[in-house]
Amino acid sequence: MNTSPVASDAALAASDVVAEMLDTDRQIAALQARQLSLLGRAGAIAAEQTARIPISAQREREMPLRSIAAELAAALRRSDRGMQNRIHEATTMLRQFPSTVQSLQDGRIDIAHLRVIGDVGTRIADPDARALFEQAALAVAERETAGRAKPIITMLAHRIDPVPSTERHATAAAGRRVWVRDLEDGMAEVVALLPAPLAHGIRDRLTQYARILVDQSNVGDGDGDADADEHDSGALPARTMDQRRADAFSDLLLTGHASAAESDGAICETDAIVARIQVTVPVAALTGADAPAALQSHGPIDARSARHYASTAAGWDRLFIDPATGNVQDADRYRPSRAQRLLLRGRDEHCRFPGCRAAVWVCDIDHTIDFAHGGPTQACNLAHLCKRHHTLKHHTAWSVRQRPDGVLMWTSPTGRVYSDVPQRALEFHAATQSGAPPPF
Repeated sequence: MNTSPVASDAALAASDVVAEMLDTDRQIAALQARQLSLLGRAGAIAAEQTARIPISAQREREMPLRSIAAELAAALRRSDRGMQNRIHEATTMLRQFPSTVQSLQDGRIDIAHLRVIGDVGTRIADPDARALFEQAALAVAERETAGRAKPIITMLAHRIDPVPSTERHATAAAGRRVWVRDLEDGMAEVVALLPAPLAHGIRDRLTQYARILVDQSNVGDGDGDADADEHDSGALPARTMDQRRADAFSDLLLTGHASAAESDGAICETDAIVARIQVTVPVAALTGADAPAALQSHGPIDARSARHYASTAAGWDRLFIDPATGNVQDADRYRPSRAQRLLLRGRDEHCRFPGCRAAVWVCDIDHTIDFAHGGPTQACNLAHLCKRHHTLKHHTAWSVRQRPDGVLMWTSPTGRVYSDVPQRALEFHAATQSGAPPPF
């Protein structure tokens, strides 16, 4: 370890930057909470004026809110329609999620966390259930990034909302559709609104096709010169992974078939690429209960869909959950497999560096204490890390230790400590702390 004065001074300077950034971020959050309060006051003024207008005069009753929104928009050089939406959203947050606004005021969360809680929680109609949800959601939001918190918070909402998840999913699935949005320069977007397992499966399958294209493009002509075409003025430029996915998407849709029978006649079964998704299903859901399952990197899906995917899966990973903590304790599979990999896949779900959401499929399984230094190949010393954070761990002053419960304690070069809690344990803690039903 380098303890020279230069290194110490650099660490001290970096620590000062982090401290000032934290303080600045808290001030920004407090100002954003103040903005919400002011927008709420604008909404209250408009509501008071509206209350004096007879209900029969519908057009006139719209004018107070439109007028004050137009005033604010003109002063701030914004769209008055957009300002009206902001007033409505602020009024909703202040009325339905006061603790979340207070957490923003105190700098414990940022505006992205608030939006996640608002977007998910406003679907809960029952006030008592919504209040219970808010406390559970804050327990997650105050320690995770907004991106990581969203699937956990969404799952909490599904568990707490008294409306059955199957009913909610059926209503949402009825709105599935595909549409095209024209863009500039001869481009257009094809957008599909689909059940989440299908959407994630589609992207995974496209990624697999794209990787095959990359592998094929890296094959040389047999004499070791894989880059011979680089100097050919007629050679096409290399495609990115996103471009390859888009090309595969077009090829599959434009040359595919509408039925499985037609596809079987055109594609050899052994050449087919199968999409991969990871769905965790409670035992109760498999036996017919309306308990939501979890789609990795997304959040809850309804029990009926989960039972369907379970019935068609080639194999199941069975997870054993500690009822006291929510941690994954063990894993096995009906077909022979490496139990440690199954356990870690179920426990981690994504890269275990704070804030990273890279799926386990693209991560390495890293020894927390290096194997070369005596670290055992056991679940308590293993965790998924993406390439970026695996490299960061081994080639910078970042360090990490793993607690017996699977929590990773990361120490930065400035000496700050950041904990990363397995998603299921965090969801369990948030639910039990708030008084919500345990997530099993």
